[in-house]
Amino acid sequence: MTVEDETTARAAGAPMTHRQILQALSGLYLGIFVAILSSTIVTNALPTIVADLHAGQSVYTWVITATLLSTTVSSPVWGKLADLVSKKLLIQASLVIFTAGSVLSGLSSGAGLLIAARVVQGIGAGGLLALIQVIIATMIPPRELGRYSGYFGAVFAVGTSAGPLIGGLIVDTSWLGWRWCFFVGAPFAVVALIVLQKTLNLPVVKGSVKVDWAGAALLTGAASLLLIWVTLAGSDYAWFSWQTGAMLGGALVLSLAFVAVERRAHAPVLPLWLFRTRTVVLAITAGLAIGVALYSATTYLSQYFQLAQGESPTMAGILALPQILGLALASTVAGRIITVTGRWKPFLVGGTVLIAAGLALLGFTRHDTPYWYLALAMGLLGLGLGTTLQNLVLAVQNEVSPAELGVASSSVSFFRTLGGTLGVSAFGAVLAGEVGHLVTGGLAKLGIPVTAGGVSLSRPAELAAPVRAVVEDAYGQATGTIFRYALPLALVALVCVLFIREVPLRTSNAVVTGQEERL
Repeated sequence: MTVEDETTARAAGAPMTHRQILQALSGLYLGIFVAILSSTIVTNALPTIVADLHAGQSVYTWVITATLLSTTVSSPVWGKLADLVSKKLLIQASLVIFTAGSVLSGLSSGAGLLIAARVVQGIGAGGLLALIQVIIATMIPPRELGRYSGYFGAVFAVGTSAGPLIGGLIVDTSWLGWRWCFFVGAPFAVVALIVLQKTLNLPVVKGSVKVDWAGAALLTGAASLLLIWVTLAGSDYAWFSWQTGAMLGGALVLSLAFVAVERRAHAPVLPLWLFRTRTVVLAITAGLAIGVALYSATTYLSQYFQLAQGESPTMAGILALPQILGLALASTVAGRIITVTGRWKPFLVGGTVLIAAGLALLGFTRHDTPYWYLALAMGLLGLGLGTTLQNLVLAVQNEVSPAELGVASSSVSFFRTLGGTLGVSAFGAVLAGEVGHLVTGGLAKLGIPVTAGGVSLSRPAELAAPVRAVVEDAYGQATGTIFRYALPLALVALVCVLFIREVPLRTSNAVVTGQEERL
């Protein structure tokens, strides 16, 4: 059967064969591999990047949250466009934007330029993450999704495990340098574009493109104010201060204005009708809480291994493997079982319990915590994340019609990434304040009249032995503190999951017939 025949069959409503799905997935998974690799490869390089740019903990946090913020606010826009125009064209455009942001990040000469380039990178990542879920849900019925989740688990495992290792090797190789952490993903993106052009052929209904730019702007403003508040609170001003009141008040006003705009928008960026469905509301709330665990663990465990235990960037990537392997294993096995049995809620409940257990164990982290203990905690956390992340999206996709898959899927991703963004920012502020307080107190006990601001916290290995011990102990204690703060959020997610009603998975996914996609 030719590509044209296959496309015509899809437009007529015929289901895709296993071979056709695998062909399409090859390009999609290569695209998501690019996004995962480029995001994880910078994790172990960040301490070196921050030190090289002579920046502080706030820049460390913002290099991550800038991407997460733009990913968060752009995902609903990409999802809305996916319901109106060619998904193939959109995912190719998101790849181009993502690659451009990556290259610009590598060329950045200062912290401000790097953060701006990471915003561009995040816009492209928002398209990749939102559109891939939409396209896969369009091609594959919910009951059959588990059959293919093993491939996703493999891609995720390779991207998340290879990223930190490659990033560490690049940073540790003197003739390369951290800039190549951003350049290395470009060739993969080019290959993904070529593969997508050849393999992805979907029917598409072309409607009038009306994007809710006002809603997107208000949403961005509200989220940005919250991020600025949690990043600066505790250091530039007190948590309970007039600045806090002003920013929270401004975020509240923008949020209320957003709701008012969405109620009247012709094509709302985040439709309010989604929140009339109990499963959607509970899944979104759980996803927001779990997002905190996902992004915080990835971000601050890498920093912990380097700054509290004195490991190299490469070794930090190796030490984080239990979480990655646990996530990949759980995602693969759970998907297969769900396809066979049609039962998905037990995995959500068990997954959130494992997340809570992993965070509880990590809450006791200190600079001298044995590795077997950390590996156990990371493994439990990874297993929990692997059984919940995709299945929360699956629960929502199973509740909406095929015509609403785009906006529903991207909404779940939006709130999960929003939770992660706020969590990374808030915990970054808590970590910076805790480390500063502990270092100052530790130096005072040693009789050293030096404040935390006069110590190079980003490179403890260069400090004298007594001072280094104080800094490493501070980072160890502060890391345990942020995981203890994350634990209640995992319990909130567990309560939400318990109240989600399990609906049998659909065995078909009727796609609205429309014009053939031949782009």
